[in-house]
Amino acid sequence: MRLIDQDGNQLGIMSAKEAYKIALERHIDLVKIAPQANPPVCKLMDFGKYRYEQSKKEKESKKKQKVINIKEIRMTPAIEEHDFGVKVKSAMKFLKDGDKVKVTIRFRGREASHTNLAEELLNRFAKSLEEYGNVEKAPNMEGRNLMMILAPKNV
Repeated sequence: MRLIDQDGNQLGIMSAKEAYKIALERHIDLVKIAPQANPPVCKLMDFGKYRYEQSKKEKESKKKQKVINIKEIRMTPAIEEHDFGVKVKSAMKFLKDGDKVKVTIRFRGREASHTNLAEELLNRFAKSLEEYGNVEKAPNMEGRNLMMILAPKNV
């Protein structure tokens, strides 16, 4: 097997017993890096320290990730103007915080026959928030609900 020391220097090709003896002398671990290679490649390293450093790198990369939540705003097609403004303000806050916003219009009874009014309402909602977010998913019907998803612009 080919042996590599802790600094990355090649120690040459030797038997497994010789490599193991060197590892015992230096009080470190013998780790197979590429067992399918010809000859197999092994490295002398402190495996516990290596695993610790890997976990530290993993934790550091997880810290840098930002979790994007989806906030939902529900309305009815017959929403009043002031209520509409309140919903727009809350959606604006969500988009500023970097969250996606799912806008849902729920239909009850005969309201379902007026989907065109609800689509106009969603388009007006998107237009009032266009400086804070983009329409990620255009309005579409899902059962008795008309939905649209807005994503923040800075993401």
